[in-house]
Amino acid sequence: MKYTADNLVIHPQTVHAAGLQIEVTPQVAGWEYIHFQSRRLLRGESWSFAPGAYEIALVLFSGELRATSNRGEWESIGRRSSVFSGLPEALYLPLNSTLSVEALTECEFGVAWVSAWQDHPARLISQVDVTVELRGGDNATRQINGILRPGFGCDRLVVVEVLTPSGNWSSYPPHKHDVHRLDPNGNLLEADLEEIYYYKIDHPEGYAFQRIYTSPDSPLQRAGEPIDEVLLLRDGDLVLIPEGFHPVTSAPGYTTYYLNVLAGSAQALNAVDDPQYAWVKESYHAKDPRLPLYPVDPGQRI
Repeated sequence: MKYTADNLVIHPQTVHAAGLQIEVTPQVAGWEYIHFQSRRLLRGESWSFAPGAYEIALVLFSGELRATSNRGEWESIGRRSSVFSGLPEALYLPLNSTLSVEALTECEFGVAWVSAWQDHPARLISQVDVTVELRGGDNATRQINGILRPGFGCDRLVVVEVLTPSGNWSSYPPHKHDVHRLDPNGNLLEADLEEIYYYKIDHPEGYAFQRIYTSPDSPLQRAGEPIDEVLLLRDGDLVLIPEGFHPVTSAPGYTTYYLNVLAGSAQALNAVDDPQYAWVKESYHAKDPRLPLYPVDPGQRI
């Protein structure tokens, strides 16, 4: 599949079907694992699905819902009015789970599912389970909310949120994870991961930019189908990261949020920085004092 600025970005639908706002399938993305949907339900509305041999992660962006599954029932999930107001809550379900949700308030959520082989316990991830990391420094500081982190009890899924303040850079220095590589001792150096970036901007006219570019050792580059694109992103857009480096910058005056869902050769986040820019890490003087974006229990920091 040849990736361009036109097919790396998926824009929200203008005609909604059962609350569906945006959808990714492996067929659309040209990859193997990640399915994703964003949905909005009004109070009292419901939605159900049963994907089969897939593990599922549901993340509340706003509002509150009730969830029922063949793995259990959860009377209330969701504790924030928007992604900019507090930490997330989420639900993990293993393969062969059913899922039905009912909106207790108007709510918006994302649901991702990927193929799985082993059974794991269903789990509610409450706000107190989410870890918070301030990564980077100076105007490359961003906030990482860890939801399904490496080591979480699942087969493939990794899910995190990233908040990038006005004028800051994120996913920087540029990094990639498109080749599965081990060191001589068998330790994982880099995982081969598909990834989505699902964007929210704190004002409707706001925007962010993201560059995607492949390295000489990427499979696409070797196949003669390199990527080198700069994308303009607005609220509700979704970006596919099939391969390559993928830094982000948030326009001055606006806070940028994105949900990352990753899956691939390992339940990990092992990545490689672009060696041209890796030196920047040694130049930071301080973390951006604007973060964390909202009050966080010090015990949740990592």
